[in-house]
Amino acid sequence: MTKPAILTVDDDPMVSAAISRDLRRRYGDDYFVVKATSGDQALAALTKLALRNQPIAMIATDQRMPGMTGIELLERAREQAPTAKYLLLTAYADTDVAIKAINDIGLDYYLLKPWDPPEDQLFPVIDDLLGDWRHANREHTSDVRVVGHRWSDRAHDIKTFLARNHVPYSWYDVDRDAEAQRLQDLANATDADLPIVLIPDGDTLRAPSAMDLASALGLRTRAEQPLYDVCIVGGGPAGLAAAVYAASEGLSTVIVEREAPGGQAGLSAAIENYLGFPRGLTGSDLAQRAVAQASRFGAEMVLARSVVGVESRGPVHAVLLEGSGEIEARALIVATGVSYRSLDVDGLADFTGRGVFYGATASEATQCQDEEVYIVGAANSAGQAALNLARYAKRVVLLVRGEALESSMSRYLIDKIAKVRNIEIRCRTEVVGCRGDGHLEGLTLADRASGRVEEVQSGWLFVFAGASPRTEWLGQSVLRDDKGFVVTGPELIGQDRWQLPRPPYALETSVPGVFAAGDVRLDSMKRVASAVGEGAMSVYLVHRYLATV
Repeated sequence: MTKPAILTVDDDPMVSAAISRDLRRRYGDDYFVVKATSGDQALAALTKLALRNQPIAMIATDQRMPGMTGIELLERAREQAPTAKYLLLTAYADTDVAIKAINDIGLDYYLLKPWDPPEDQLFPVIDDLLGDWRHANREHTSDVRVVGHRWSDRAHDIKTFLARNHVPYSWYDVDRDAEAQRLQDLANATDADLPIVLIPDGDTLRAPSAMDLASALGLRTRAEQPLYDVCIVGGGPAGLAAAVYAASEGLSTVIVEREAPGGQAGLSAAIENYLGFPRGLTGSDLAQRAVAQASRFGAEMVLARSVVGVESRGPVHAVLLEGSGEIEARALIVATGVSYRSLDVDGLADFTGRGVFYGATASEATQCQDEEVYIVGAANSAGQAALNLARYAKRVVLLVRGEALESSMSRYLIDKIAKVRNIEIRCRTEVVGCRGDGHLEGLTLADRASGRVEEVQSGWLFVFAGASPRTEWLGQSVLRDDKGFVVTGPELIGQDRWQLPRPPYALETSVPGVFAAGDVRLDSMKRVASAVGEGAMSVYLVHRYLATV
């Protein structure tokens, strides 16, 4: 495989030689480093690389160059290097220009000169950029192959599981691809066996469960220790933040996640208001970084296991797993988040995974090429999904029950949506009916003000509405409100459920030593940043609790 290229551009020969030398020393084994001393020379180099079919991973350019500025070069380079990461080397006086370029040309990062020492100032930035590029541009499309029907709900679940767990795969549709039929025949698989998953050096999986798939892929599905200091149920932003802080502070830590790290936030095509990421990042990227960080500190992650109950056994809390098995810990953090609420429309449940989807991964967008898509919801998650789907769909219609978006969606998203021609916003509108043969083919929409009903044709409905907490497994011991959200801290004072003489800690539930963090908690803010903050705070409170037992 040809090495990906890194192109450096600086009109100062000494600076050009220095950055090329530094990059070759650090990345030369894996990347082909090319240097240029002008914008025109850089464009000529890009042409040569394109003719050789050599992928371009990154362009690092100085801003102040005669004839062509760095930003002008990057704007012109987009045609020949559309997936490359863009790094601008600039002086302090040009930071306003660099920040503007984040929106104008998709600049990934700007770095103030000089970058000495490179081990501290240059390499950490480039490590992140190249890591992201490698993740998005894998050398092989995949070694895992999934064969099934396009409108299979089980196939959808498998593809979602793989995508959210960062396992690359190739999809083969038996209704469209000759290769899919060939693979099905080679596996001696009947239609009842579909979807099948082909894993190198492994047995063919026939309509596998998430547990079967995780085990075959070598993902951890069992805890390794008999007792932990803290068990975290839920691997969303709150749970992952708790894991990072707990493990980094020396607590033996395990996370149990029934689907994939990232939670509901992990489905987001872009999180643009998260502190420290001026260009934003995807929910998938955030989850991947957090998992790596938690793992680095020694936290364990148990995947594809549902928690069905909890028992208090003196100073220990036991988390009961579906099927068999349990995990014991001295403290428990509930971070199971929320799921989108099912729409109460007759017959719609029959199309779940067959055209009706609750949330959406980035991979779903490519399947909507040139089709009409409908989205239900008015929060940020719905807005981000609309922008992502609009890149592929012919038309995206955002259905909003309320009078306007302003009361529920961030202003920056509303402004971005307004600039996209193939996104239509329909307020005071809801889905009241559906139709289809084996998969969704049409919807019935109603205007909430006039009562007017309209039939539309579409095979795609994405739902981002409502918040239903995942707390049924807590039983009667943990106090919740009538919607299932967990009651914590001061809200417990005066309740007959709290039995200790000390007051409950801020995020503590009605069971001492059991804490709740993130969206699952009553009156939480329902934002990624606040969930991360509560996850970190819960570990501080766990320390205080453990000091008393």
